[in-house]
Amino acid sequence: MEDSYSIKEVEPILLFGANNQRIKEIINLFPKLKIVVRGDELKINGNEEEVNKFRNKLDLFVAHILRYGALTENQLERLMGKDGEEVVKDSSGDETILFGVGGKAIKAITANQRKMVVAMKNNDLLFAVGPAGTGKTYTAVALAVQALKNRQVKRIILTRPAVEAGENLGFLPGDLKEKLDPYMQPLYDALRDMIPHEKLTEFIETGVIEVAPLAFMRGRTLDKAYCIMDEAQNATEGQLRMFLTRMGKSAKFIITGDATQIDLPKKQASGLLNSIKVLENIKGISFVKLDGKDVIRHKLVKKIIEAYEKEEN
Repeated sequence: MEDSYSIKEVEPILLFGANNQRIKEIINLFPKLKIVVRGDELKINGNEEEVNKFRNKLDLFVAHILRYGALTENQLERLMGKDGEEVVKDSSGDETILFGVGGKAIKAITANQRKMVVAMKNNDLLFAVGPAGTGKTYTAVALAVQALKNRQVKRIILTRPAVEAGENLGFLPGDLKEKLDPYMQPLYDALRDMIPHEKLTEFIETGVIEVAPLAFMRGRTLDKAYCIMDEAQNATEGQLRMFLTRMGKSAKFIITGDATQIDLPKKQASGLLNSIKVLENIKGISFVKLDGKDVIRHKLVKKIIEAYEKEEN
């Protein structure tokens, strides 16, 4: 069967890649077909079933580009899977959370990231748990910045256990901010994508955005605020319970963590795992589990995660 496919709805380079590298990778996934690229058109020759399968995947790729404006290697791999149509299907309406620095669209790209968006529309407390690179922290910060810009909250509070430093911040040189900054960089990195530098500096200096260690939450009532605890797997049961009970009447809380990266002493239980077990049946609390399909870093990150999961099982 001979057929052709024209790329008209999107810029061909978004699908084909630089020097046609992307389309060559796609073609290699269909070894039973003979496919030739001519300008913005593909000439296809082979078994009818295989040709139709190839066309269907191309339709998915184009639909994904139209919706998200890009097609990464990881997204391509997910679209090639059995749930490709679900990847493109948007379950949360407009997946753009906000427009960041330079007009950059900050989006919930994967299905589970979109579940996070939906969860926070319907609940005030969310546990987002998954491996590194799944965008859980970035999505959480985007939701907080969106709420601040829309004046739904008056401030953003970002915290994480400083267990990497053994909580012994007093032994480190410099003032508190200088001591904390190395452990808070993932949060700052996300904020810099979403808020212009001068405005971000102003927000931090005036306390509109507060980045502080978990120990500083004790005894406070966090109201009219969007609060995120990152790396929650490194909080003890007592610490996480303390943080959760700081929640004011008009607050939103997101707890993010990775159960595979617990840095606590071996005899110390993770508060994250315990909290999920204790709170799983409480109405108003949502849980989203992210996995390898949500990895948006280098394609090797997904393979690394899968390899370790296989070893553990």
